[in-house]
Amino acid sequence: MSILPDHEIRRLAVEQEMIAPFSETLKQEGVISHGLSSFGYDSRVAPEFKIFTNPGGVLIDPKNFDDSCLVTKVSEDAIVLPANSFALARTVEYFKIPDDILVICLGKSSYARCGIIVNVTPLEPGWEGHVTLEFSNTTPTDALIYPNEGACQFLFFRGESACEVTYAMRGGKYQGQTGITLPRIKKTIDAAE
Repeated sequence: MSILPDHEIRRLAVEQEMIAPFSETLKQEGVISHGLSSFGYDSRVAPEFKIFTNPGGVLIDPKNFDDSCLVTKVSEDAIVLPANSFALARTVEYFKIPDDILVICLGKSSYARCGIIVNVTPLEPGWEGHVTLEFSNTTPTDALIYPNEGACQFLFFRGESACEVTYAMRGGKYQGQTGITLPRIKKTIDAAE
């Protein structure tokens, strides 16, 4: 397995629409950087956030998610992420991952150095959609998140060959997601499970 360099990411973004919209260069001046980097792609966070609150009596259950614990905030300027809190957002970019590529995401150091952790599970071969981003403010103070600026970096790894069963082939529950996607449980059981 090898990591893809900038020219290969660019080729896949253009020829296979792997990243759309695609920013050819790393935008840095006056913003948290985003766009094509040497061995990755720095993605932007969209201006809508779902911030967890504590309305009392709500239990977070990934099998039966109650969205009454979320408050939606939209801003083109900045979002305040309260101290010791958690929010969901999504990438501006829509991704279409080729069948021989696995993508790993890491948070931007500009946020990590402020105690803001960005988490994303791997993007599997054959998956497509907007990526749901998870922001954790680990500090005892409120923090700002800047929409339409860099939030995380995606690293693209090519396997020695395409996998036998892609995320799309097995009917992954997050396939084709748009917007901020909340936890889902697949309703049918595959014969292979």
